[in-house]
Amino acid sequence: QMDVHGRIREVLAETIREELAPEHQQLSTEDLIKALRQRGIIDDVMKELKFVTDVNEKERTSAPKPSTHFVDREPPVLKKTNIDPTRRYLYLQVLGGKAFLDHLQEPEPLPGQISSTFTLCLHFRNQRFRSKPVPCACEPDFHDGFLLEVHKDSLGDGSKMVDATTMLSICDPVHMVLIKTDTFGETTLVASYFLEWRSVLAAENGITNVAVELLGVGTESKVSVGILNIRLEMYPQLNKTLSPEITNTQFALERQKTAEKERLFLVYAKQWWREYLQIRPTHNERLVKIFAQDENGVNRPVCLYIRPLRAGRLLDTPRQAARFVSVLGYERAPVIGGGGGKQEQWCTLLAFLCRNKGDCEDHANLLCSLLLGFGLEAFVCVGTKAKGVPHTWVMTCGTDGTITFWESLTGHRYIHRPINPDDPPLVEQPKPLYPYRTIGCIFNHQKFFGNCQPSDAVEVCVFDLHDESKWKPMSVEAIKSVCSPGATSSVPPFPPLCASAIDAAVTSNEIELQLRILVSEHRKDLGLSTVWDDHLSYLLSPALAAYELERTTSISAGNEEFQDAVRRAVPDGHTFKGFPIHFVYRNARRAFATCLRSPFCEEIICCRGDQVRLAVRVRVFTYPESACAVWIMFACKYRSVL
Repeated sequence: QMDVHGRIREVLAETIREELAPEHQQLSTEDLIKALRQRGIIDDVMKELKFVTDVNEKERTSAPKPSTHFVDREPPVLKKTNIDPTRRYLYLQVLGGKAFLDHLQEPEPLPGQISSTFTLCLHFRNQRFRSKPVPCACEPDFHDGFLLEVHKDSLGDGSKMVDATTMLSICDPVHMVLIKTDTFGETTLVASYFLEWRSVLAAENGITNVAVELLGVGTESKVSVGILNIRLEMYPQLNKTLSPEITNTQFALERQKTAEKERLFLVYAKQWWREYLQIRPTHNERLVKIFAQDENGVNRPVCLYIRPLRAGRLLDTPRQAARFVSVLGYERAPVIGGGGGKQEQWCTLLAFLCRNKGDCEDHANLLCSLLLGFGLEAFVCVGTKAKGVPHTWVMTCGTDGTITFWESLTGHRYIHRPINPDDPPLVEQPKPLYPYRTIGCIFNHQKFFGNCQPSDAVEVCVFDLHDESKWKPMSVEAIKSVCSPGATSSVPPFPPLCASAIDAAVTSNEIELQLRILVSEHRKDLGLSTVWDDHLSYLLSPALAAYELERTTSISAGNEEFQDAVRRAVPDGHTFKGFPIHFVYRNARRAFATCLRSPFCEEIICCRGDQVRLAVRVRVFTYPESACAVWIMFACKYRSVL
């Protein structure tokens, strides 16, 4: 509003003309600040200084959404948040990137042309931020500032201002994840980086500039992706900064302590594995996973990927949590070249959530963490499905001994009843409905068990975890030494979940409009005219709501009313056909192409006959992060001419 930069430049130009004219002396920062003070600019700036944050959609007085397809996009209202002067903040500015060589050949995007974009996501001590998307380029134009509160929830005495020494003991890094979104809205994980911010505590005048080299993920974890210029600043300024020797000694001590704990755990894990193999030589073939590689190729104990996670007010029930996890996209870690080998990559939670899709391990780890947050005893199971394909899923143990399997990719639940192989042949055995074949180990954030029953087939498996002849446990103390929060400086803290930023009504309308256009064009190519029946389209809504309710709660309701309404809307002698389908992405063209592959749906869209009326209804159900379930129903009614 005040054009501060402009005014400061004018003052500096004047000062330099006045002060430097006589003899070419050096101007110090103090002289310049004094000049600005004299002209009252600093006071003006301080008066105007209110940090601006985007108000969440919720806090906006929600205007009644028009029921038409055209929604006025109101610009987001920016709310001013005053800085609390009794708190310490870390002001992190991202001042552009360079050497993103993958994008060396990209032409400058033309105005109005959609291009691929980079988005930077940050997490620091329970706070999450997201940069504005910038077009992908060799030197992407990041210009964003993030105000990170240093003692958000912890550090006991919140009324005291933290000093440099206390801050030196906070070993939480700033986790930065760089996401690329292509022109079709598909996301890829470009880099994941843990920024050590405490170097600013030893910087002169509390400001430091760092050039951060981002490395790739997965198979490319040794290859540089690009460099980000980052400026760190403490606010308010520190009264006394630490000497660089102190900070470096602290970092060295932390690294040493972490390395020692990890070494001891590795020694213990090797010993445990030797003992496990001595029970039966065939144990060598069981899927017992003690360590897993994260997106940066770092080997971490599997128990580190799980932490009880409470979703605040964003999810109400464990089954809703399972539904949320199942609508996050499924994508196997990318492999360069063939060979059919599975590239293994267990993502840190922030990378999984920001990318909005991941492998089955990522889904299982998140679901297990959420179920633990809901107070259940949950474990991740590592084993195989049909044809020996490795797979992970979640299991909960009830207080009465009931074992429930949760498939994290679909949200389905299965009760496990073991078959007793020693029963006489006439005893009727339960028929397993789950797709799992073998199970090698189970674990959560505190426990790890290796399956040492004679057979590792799931159907004969007994989940009596206290019986060491069936499940070989790992020492709880050993796991705690490397996996409890704050145990080592290399444990990435878990980010909180964010509320959805997607407006369900607007998105539903947009997709529906696009589908109508696509259907009309498709029929036009076939030489058919298209007449839409808005009333019939509206009547499809209850069915879509019932489908989603059934996916979340396993209870179906309201079918009678839907059938009755359709019977009334379809006159005698007419035929009604409907086809529901479910997606987890919001790309109408891609959804339409998938629908046409189904013969039932193609029959409706390409319907020929007398008095053909078409209907389509889209309903988007939003979940935390940017996950959503998209239900689409195509229908038609026509006079049956036989």
